[in-house]
Amino acid sequence: MKIMVIQGPNLNMLGLREQNIYGPMKLEDIHEQMEGFAKQANIEIEFFQSNLEGEIVDKIQECLGVCDGIILNAAAYTHTSIAIADAIRAVQIPTVEVHISNIHAREEYRHKSLIAPHCAGQITGFGPFSYHLAMVAMSQILTEIQAMKQAENQAGEQN
Repeated sequence: MKIMVIQGPNLNMLGLREQNIYGPMKLEDIHEQMEGFAKQANIEIEFFQSNLEGEIVDKIQECLGVCDGIILNAAAYTHTSIAIADAIRAVQIPTVEVHISNIHAREEYRHKSLIAPHCAGQITGFGPFSYHLAMVAMSQILTEIQAMKQAENQAGEQN
């Protein structure tokens, strides 16, 4: 199993920006923790961060046929990007939307996610631990998909 973790704009500034909202942890530290979980779960994981909407769309498209799941923190593009929402819908790869802060407890313009309707689920508001929860969720989703495929194959062999 392979998971692509895609990080949106300004997440490269974690640990420096608005620590009262995002905490002191740097993006590299979050990725290191995710790598630890992935290693224990025998999951291949790759990371990508961009401040540019088009690069995020390109990365989602590049996952087609290569990745089994996507964990996406689109950051501010969550609330504005039809292009990212369309890319998620186009590739049809299970995607978990993740946010460090609780977007529903912040400014009203952050309450609406344009990408959520195209994702398997949304994890928001648990600080950097949101990424761990996203890994657990994605691992479960991929395990269930794998089990369904095996059951279908066995049913097909019996017919």
